[in-house]
Amino acid sequence: MDFGFTLKPENDLARTVDLTKRAEANGFTYGWLFDSHVLWREAYVLLTLMGQASERLRLGTCVTNPATREPSVTASALAVLDELTDGRMDLGIGRGDSARRVLGKPPTTMATLEEAITVIRDLVEGRSVQYEGTELQLPWTGSWKLPVWVAGYGPMALAMTGRVADGLIIQLADPDLIRWFVDQVREAEAAAGRPAGSVRVQAAAPAHVGSLELCRKRTRWFPALVSNHVVDLVTKYPRDRLPQALTGYIADRAGYDYHHHAEVGSTNSAFVGDEVTDRFCVLGSVDDHVAKLRLLADAGVEQFNVYLMNGDEEEILEIYGRDIIPSLASVRPGETTAPRR
Repeated sequence: MDFGFTLKPENDLARTVDLTKRAEANGFTYGWLFDSHVLWREAYVLLTLMGQASERLRLGTCVTNPATREPSVTASALAVLDELTDGRMDLGIGRGDSARRVLGKPPTTMATLEEAITVIRDLVEGRSVQYEGTELQLPWTGSWKLPVWVAGYGPMALAMTGRVADGLIIQLADPDLIRWFVDQVREAEAAAGRPAGSVRVQAAAPAHVGSLELCRKRTRWFPALVSNHVVDLVTKYPRDRLPQALTGYIADRAGYDYHHHAEVGSTNSAFVGDEVTDRFCVLGSVDDHVAKLRLLADAGVEQFNVYLMNGDEEEILEIYGRDIIPSLASVRPGETTAPRR
């Protein structure tokens, strides 16, 4: 299993660099950044610093979108960052949530997202592309390989991911729900004539080590964040097409203040109970983390991406590097003997 970490761009520049160095030293292989340019610091400037501060980490957005970031601009930024890092950039992309909502605008359409993926990938990899009636090419790019990870939960997003993406970002750590998502992606791969396993699977969620009471307090914000996407889903699909384990917990949701997005202790999480917090996050003792991560690997997860924004970030990196990553280093998706819940 690979391990990544995601930073919320609220840290000052020096701490962003320090956390990047600590993560690489502790065995993490991916570094990601939220991209919501009004709420937090500019992601591409921080990715430049992270690229300079690391030697092996693959880096990317978790996630950007094709509306606040016009596709040719994203492609140009990633191609230059590939030049800086010798080809260590990935693209994490979705329809847009906080970056769009704080502007008073909705997420983009799935068609817009799919077109943007093609445009960005082709430009970074040195190919010419027709976009909005004009032929575009980056004549100076090094023709880098750009892995594209799509964040999504709904049937249309999963089908598109299976057709065109290199990876799937699932923002939760519930093994049973992940199996439901992965099965749909594998079906879409097959329908598109792609080999099984073409799409790598990432579970992205908070992880915190300590007593369950403390861990729940620090991470209860996360199911509230996920609820924004679930609300979108239930407006688009009949509820019988979606798992109750995903949709059931939003019944008492009153609303969401994006100015307190991904914030420990936010009132956004008032409706979130312990059960869903435990399912969606990785919490408890080191042994609890290892056991949950084995279940995630058994469900098809190839990368666990720690949302590193719950306090004690340096300590969490050290614990993962010392006690957890080595225990999962040889685990492959679907090959564990972990009992299913």
